[in-house]
Amino acid sequence: MCGIVGLHLREPSLEPRLGELLTAMLGQVVERGPDSAGVAVYGDPRLSPPGRAVVSLLGVTPVEAQAALPGAVAVSADVTTVVHAERSVAALLAAVADGLPHATVIGSGTDMAVLKGTGNPVELADSFGLAGVTGWQGVGHTRMATESAVTPEGAHPFSVGPGQCLVHNGSFANHATIRRELRAQGVDFDSENDSEVGARFVAHQLAQGADPEKALKLLCERFDGFYTLLVSTGDSFAVVRDAIACKPAMVAETADWVAMASEYRALDVLPGIENARIFEPEPEEVYVWRR
Repeated sequence: MCGIVGLHLREPSLEPRLGELLTAMLGQVVERGPDSAGVAVYGDPRLSPPGRAVVSLLGVTPVEAQAALPGAVAVSADVTTVVHAERSVAALLAAVADGLPHATVIGSGTDMAVLKGTGNPVELADSFGLAGVTGWQGVGHTRMATESAVTPEGAHPFSVGPGQCLVHNGSFANHATIRRELRAQGVDFDSENDSEVGARFVAHQLAQGADPEKALKLLCERFDGFYTLLVSTGDSFAVVRDAIACKPAMVAETADWVAMASEYRALDVLPGIENARIFEPEPEEVYVWRR
């Protein structure tokens, strides 16, 4: 059992409240995942300034990052260090691999920062400074570990493609088989978490030219198990459930925003919820909203 929350803003005047709203939503699903938590936020000028490449790292301090990456700016968020620089994403990743080989990359791209940690999700949100974050989109997760150890690396979101992230409630029964297949195609892994296999599969499909809807349809065809997934990119927000819709999910939509959560109470904190269209996603139907 894990908790998922996500918020995609359509109304620019709400962007200063993204972190405040995401923090409130996350606080409503703590009981679903008290072990660890993480968020991905899109568009915050402190974490991901416009026009700069961004990487989120574990296992390195801001001081170490700035010493190893001349010209980069490093921001601390609990055990996560977010680094941004005026260079391409590929160049920044190469510099991290060369100068900080012990660091684990948990997110990269432009406009997106990923923050992860272990412990109480409400306390982590505070240590992230999440309530002060601005932007147009955010995804959060509270984890109850079942398939792998409780570590920051095992926390969600899993962000393994540029600007992409995936959060998952459930378990994939055949993740070991698909992991072997992806490794045979040259895909590397950072953890033993089954959810990372789903994220790597989706990223692999997107890299080959699929759009989010096609990538998630292929995942439904290939993966066995019980799951609700929320997948985001810099311009999309997508939800899908397994064939029997075993894991809970609710979606609310207004003219100002689209939100998804594991429980309705996480949606009830949003402005205008009384006027929202609220529904439960159908099994194996992919829902996609675009910026």
